[in-house]
Amino acid sequence: MTLKLIACEVMYRELCSAVARSPHLVDIEFLPKGLHDLGAEGMQARMREAVEKVDESRYDAIILGYGLCNNGLQGLTARSIPIVIPRAHDCITVFFGSKERYMTYFHANPGTFFLTSGWIERGTATGDLAELSIQHQTGMDSAYEDLVAKYGEDNAKYLYEMLCDNDRHYKQFTYIEMGIEPDDRFEQHSRRLADERGWAFRKETGDI
Repeated sequence: MTLKLIACEVMYRELCSAVARSPHLVDIEFLPKGLHDLGAEGMQARMREAVEKVDESRYDAIILGYGLCNNGLQGLTARSIPIVIPRAHDCITVFFGSKERYMTYFHANPGTFFLTSGWIERGTATGDLAELSIQHQTGMDSAYEDLVAKYGEDNAKYLYEMLCDNDRHYKQFTYIEMGIEPDDRFEQHSRRLADERGWAFRKETGDI
């Protein structure tokens, strides 16, 4: 089979490894992680544009390297070939290998922030996507000092706690090791982040 794979760049290393071992001919196109930050409609528009650019006469199917991702794939169709999407709420479910395993871990470890090689290397939106993101438009990416200058110290403290201090809901980093890493650099980076914040650290083995 000849396949077109359109995927989020946070899966870059894992999917390149999978394609290298595939018996099929697979052409890969990675899209920026920042699409997730555009909101459902913004992501749907960018995904629809990517699918419409595919020359369907060359492929047997289009594979999307995404979960449902806040309904960013809703209503997505191709003109003449199938679109294949993982049965997963988000990419962390894909990294865990199944919805059941992910949900078991999620409920047993509330307040967990997950990391993979891709989230560490490519998890920050840049360029125009950063400017268009929901976080930027609502001020969720504002520095505390900027809020003080604009709204005064008392109001800034409240706004920062409500809008910008996303870390307050987390207490643990879990690094998912996928078996494709060149060394332990990503694990050590995750451990350092946990130490800096005073959070717990765990490592899990993924199964994409």
